[in-house]
Amino acid sequence: MFSQYFGHYLLNKGLINTEQLKEALELQAETHVKLGVLSVNAGYMTPFQVEEVHEKQKQIDKRFGEIAIELGFLTEKQLDQLLSGQKQNHLILGQALVDLGILNIDQFSTALSNYKKEHSLSDEQFDAIKAGDIDTLVETIVGLEDISNKKLYANYLSLFAKNLIRFIDDQVRLEAKKVNDQYKANWMVTQLIKGTGAGEQTLSTGMGCDEETFIKFASIYAEETIDEIDELAKASVSEFLNLHNGIFLVNMSNRGVELNMEPQQIHENAIVPVNAVIVTAYLSFGAIDVMIW
Repeated sequence: MFSQYFGHYLLNKGLINTEQLKEALELQAETHVKLGVLSVNAGYMTPFQVEEVHEKQKQIDKRFGEIAIELGFLTEKQLDQLLSGQKQNHLILGQALVDLGILNIDQFSTALSNYKKEHSLSDEQFDAIKAGDIDTLVETIVGLEDISNKKLYANYLSLFAKNLIRFIDDQVRLEAKKVNDQYKANWMVTQLIKGTGAGEQTLSTGMGCDEETFIKFASIYAEETIDEIDELAKASVSEFLNLHNGIFLVNMSNRGVELNMEPQQIHENAIVPVNAVIVTAYLSFGAIDVMIW
């Protein structure tokens, strides 16, 4: 996920252009191999076991390796061996840029150092972000400083990013959306989350996008070809939000906060309240606006 941020930093600094960034990210995607594939190739797991881990990830917020160890499919030593076979994505991006002759190693290294300084990141924060710590990335870069419920929203958004990577697209970049007036979504799915105790606050959640992105998102999640916004498309996008919110509720329950969800709602040309926090998730095929209010 950091490679998307850093790639756009290089783009904004004029060190690379849009086509070069696209080419480098595509080369990175071809190079990076997911743990499930690596574990099967190594003979440590069967495809059925990999699928079982993926299904488990729809219920709990844990990494592939953690779940595989808990289920007895991998040992810690085997996981360490597999992880050593995965390079950090930002290094793959750097290698792609160097291989394509877009930047040299010194330019890439200098840009990394400048990125750290400009975002006022400590060594610990920067190391965590480069290593794929999405929680730290969201808290330090997405821009939630002026929000009273910063911690809650950061938890929600970092989990949303993780679920996008797990189930939809591994090229994800979150960015706070500046809205001067009412925000209107072409297509939007919403779901209300309520506290179980007396006087507990409610949390409205939603995700909105244009028609083309909605259809593509639905197709990926449903693992079927969808050509229009029909009942299957609506059900697929709605189920993703429901799945995400369900995992969020499990996380909150583990922290001692009990919440319930109401059924999802589909809206066309919907107006989002002006007090909503809106963060855009940029994917390889489009953009999804995540809303909380």
